[in-house]
Amino acid sequence: MSYLILILGMKLKIELKMKIKEYTDGQYTAQLPQTPYKDEIIEHVMLYGYDNLFKAASVKELLDFNYPSKHKVLLIPCLIGQRSDRRFSANESFDLKVICNFIKSMNWDSVQIFDPHSDVSSALINNSVALPPFSLILKILNEKNYHAIITPDAGAYKKYSKWCEKENISLIAANKYRDESGVPIIQVGGNIEGKNLLIVDDLADGGRTFKFLARKLKEQGASKVDLYVSHGMFHFGVDELLEHIDKIYTTNSYSQQKQELKNNKNVHIFELWRN
Repeated sequence: MSYLILILGMKLKIELKMKIKEYTDGQYTAQLPQTPYKDEIIEHVMLYGYDNLFKAASVKELLDFNYPSKHKVLLIPCLIGQRSDRRFSANESFDLKVICNFIKSMNWDSVQIFDPHSDVSSALINNSVALPPFSLILKILNEKNYHAIITPDAGAYKKYSKWCEKENISLIAANKYRDESGVPIIQVGGNIEGKNLLIVDDLADGGRTFKFLARKLKEQGASKVDLYVSHGMFHFGVDELLEHIDKIYTTNSYSQQKQELKNNKNVHIFELWRN
């Protein structure tokens, strides 16, 4: 069986020699190369952003027309809108549902999503599979001397509890709530004095929660606190985070990472996809 892999979650990069023509009115047209695809895994097209949903749809329509019998897979390193996994109020749109409905309408044979924020995206897209980051985290744990993993909230604890039990990894839960001013208050459910700890979660944007959690862990006697997040956006940089966190691990799933993040010696970025 042959596979076509498209990547949605990163900026456009043509590696299939496929052309995306853009007209002055914003219309996109996909054009195939003259050389036909072979019966094997086809190289990647990387996409990021709402407009690229339409590019992906144009590519899919063209491939269906020319290669109807091929098995086509959409690989999503970083699903846009994944934090909007519910309707937050009656006067706001359910954005993840809008995005997933659009992807679903393309009728991919399989949609693979790297470490989605919640199960909602998988539920909204037919034939979808969540790709967990467990192998990356295990690699970090094997290379460093950590005593336990820390999860910052109930959702992360649920995601990692069964895996940690299977791998015989110590897991400590932290709970987060906010006071009247919106400042996160952290409670840690275990003795962490003198321990090396790895905080794990799926996504970091501003990183405020991780800053408060790491500071709390250090105050309670943790010797070392590192952070792993699959999708390291860090729109406000990492300087404040690194006041309390010793090392940050992330991936290049989010293509708009700032250059200063990539140059920071205290940040390790796993290059899982070609940018």
